[in-house]
Amino acid sequence: MKYLLLIANEEAAMKAMTPADMGPMIAAYTAFSEAMVKAGAMSGGERLQPTATATTVRVRGGKTEVLDGPYADTKEQLGGYYVIDVPDLDAALSWAARCPGASHGAVEVRPIWSM
Repeated sequence: MKYLLLIANEEAAMKAMTPADMGPMIAAYTAFSEAMVKAGAMSGGERLQPTATATTVRVRGGKTEVLDGPYADTKEQLGGYYVIDVPDLDAALSWAARCPGASHGAVEVRPIWSM
């Protein structure tokens, strides 16, 4: 079954990190990604651009509204995601707990509804 791991973190804290601070974090994500590939669990994933680059589209009463910025004002912002293909929710939760983002933010696990 496919699951989406949504990685949320505080964008301001990430922006404030020095290159020396970023090194270990990048290494942790690289190792995590490699482990998922080796296990055959990873279907995809990417890091996202900052929320300042986001655009939100809504249609209300037949009129399209285009707004600069993310869809919600929250303490944590969506920073990236992984699409994984694992046997069940327990396996997805296990991978989410191993994600480096879980130690400094949150990882939401959502089943993908195959269409």
